[in-house]
Amino acid sequence: MSAVLYYIIVFPISFLPLGLLYKFSDLLFFFFTRIFPYRKSVILGNIQRSFPAKSEDEHQQLVKDFYRHFSDILVEGIKNLTISKKQLKKRMLVRNPELMKELYDDKHNSILVSGHFNNWEWLISAQNFLFEHQAFGIGMPMTNKFWDKKVNQRRERFGMQVINSNNYQIKFRTYKKKPFAVLTLGDQSPANTSKSYWMNFLNQETAVLFGTEHMANDYNFAVIFFVVHKVKRGFYELELKLITKDAKSLEWGQITEQHTRMLEAEIIRNPSQWLWSHKRWKREIPQDLTTLKRKQKKYFEERFRA
Repeated sequence: MSAVLYYIIVFPISFLPLGLLYKFSDLLFFFFTRIFPYRKSVILGNIQRSFPAKSEDEHQQLVKDFYRHFSDILVEGIKNLTISKKQLKKRMLVRNPELMKELYDDKHNSILVSGHFNNWEWLISAQNFLFEHQAFGIGMPMTNKFWDKKVNQRRERFGMQVINSNNYQIKFRTYKKKPFAVLTLGDQSPANTSKSYWMNFLNQETAVLFGTEHMANDYNFAVIFFVVHKVKRGFYELELKLITKDAKSLEWGQITEQHTRMLEAEIIRNPSQWLWSHKRWKREIPQDLTTLKRKQKKYFEERFRA
C-alpha cells in the first residue's frame, strides 16, 4: 500500500509547480479548519500551556495560523521529493554564509542545530550545496521502512548523507575527505528522560535531547544555531548564529541551554511557524530533578572534563 501511495499519488504530485501545489494547500487549510481539525487537542493544548497569558481567542487564532503554515509545509514537503537544485538555490538563501566559510577554511567540523521551525526539509536537501562542508543529517528511522528509504533517498540526491542516530559514530570517526557539518533538530521528545537535559522551555518543564552537546564535546565540533526565516510563501532565508568553536570550554548544559533558548525566542516571535502538532511534552517529569541533574553533571564532567 505504501508503494502504491508513493508511486501513484505522492511522487507524481511532487512534479506539479508550486503555484498549483499551493492551491492544494488552500484546500488542506479549509479541511483542517472546517472539516477535520488534525490533532487540534494536541495543538491547542501545547499553545495554551506555552502562552498562558494569551486569551482563548488568541489561542484559537494561533491554531488557525498554524494550520495555514502547516498546510504549506506539507505541500512543500511533497515538492521536496523532486524540486530542482536551481529552485532550491532560489528559494533557500543564506544570510551570513561567511560563518560556515570561515569554519571550513579552518578545517573545523561543525554541528548545525535548531528545531522543526519553518521548512527544515528544504534545508536538509539543500545543505550540501549551500556550504562547502560535506553535509550529514542525523535522524531517527521512520516506522515505515519503505517511506524511510524513499524519503531519505530524495533528501540525499544533492549530496546530503542521512545517518541513523544509532550508528553515527562510525561515520564521524572514519570520514576524512573534507570538513563536514552535521544537521540536527533538537526539539524532539527524547525517548529516555533520565538521559535528557531538563529545563524550562515555553513555560513548561521540558526534556531536551542532549545529543548535540554530547557530540560537540565528543568530536570537537563547532556549534551553530540556525533559524529558517520565512520571507514569503515558498521563500526562506537561513540565518546562522555561532554558539561556540570550542565546546570543551563550556560547562555542562550551556550548549543545550543556548540553542534551546534561541529556538524559544524564534517561536515566541513567530509562533505559528513551529510544529505544534508534535507531542512535545508527552514524557513524565522525573520525581527528583535536582538529584538527576547532579548525577548527569558528574557523569559529563568525568567523561569530558577529567
